Amino acid sequence: MSYGAIDALRSVTLTARPGAITAILGANGAGKTTLLRTISGLVKPRAGSIRFSGEELLGRAVEDIARHGVAHVPEGRGVIAELTVEENLRLATLWCMGHRERQGAIEATFELFPRLSRFRRRHASTLSGGERQMLVIGRALISRPKLLLLDEPSLGLAPLVTAQLMALLRDHTQGTDMTVVLVEQNARSALSVSQRAVVLNLGEVVVSDEAATIAADSGLRHHYLGF
Repeated sequence: MSYGAIDALRSVTLTARPGAITAILGANGAGKTTLLRTISGLVKPRAGSIRFSGEELLGRAVEDIARHGVAHVPEGRGVIAELTVEENLRLATLWCMGHRERQGAIEATFELFPRLSRFRRRHASTLSGGERQMLVIGRALISRPKLLLLDEPSLGLAPLVTAQLMALLRDHTQGTDMTVVLVEQNARSALSVSQRAVVLNLGEVVVSDEAATIAADSGLRHHYLGF
């Protein structure tokens, strides 16, 4: 994948397991966001293959990839500010389930994020940064994705909110068939909830291993992850 004369990704190969979180780590400009955007169809690579559930995703339209069970939460906590919390969630159900299922799915999301339930009739514009991130992730999960792509979910959040969000993500993934690919600048936090991790540097994979192994390698952490 390239932007003009700059190769953003080169020969990147990775495998993400169902029921597990795979962290994509690296410095700014390493190609992490480009990788997620390529998987979800927002960026078209010059060559390669992206296979999910036995099917090729490369070349499909973004909406087709979404219907195949891929949910992408981009960086930036994008909510529809003029709608209430419940309306944001309801909007996310319109394309993926029938009328009878919708309210049950919304209530299940409020059970997952109890804090949001208290604000269900408030406009999304009134939420804090952490609450908006919960809403964005809840909106992605309500479609019951097979693959969840998360881009910097902890960006701008307080450490306590980040810890709560990461713990919820870990607990919700365990025991399911959902695959989670997590891009994070906060490598320490990401490694604490992930089963595997891939470290990118200048668009290339420099290491792919169990998250615990990477967390224990102080030389690699200092060189590529900054802690």
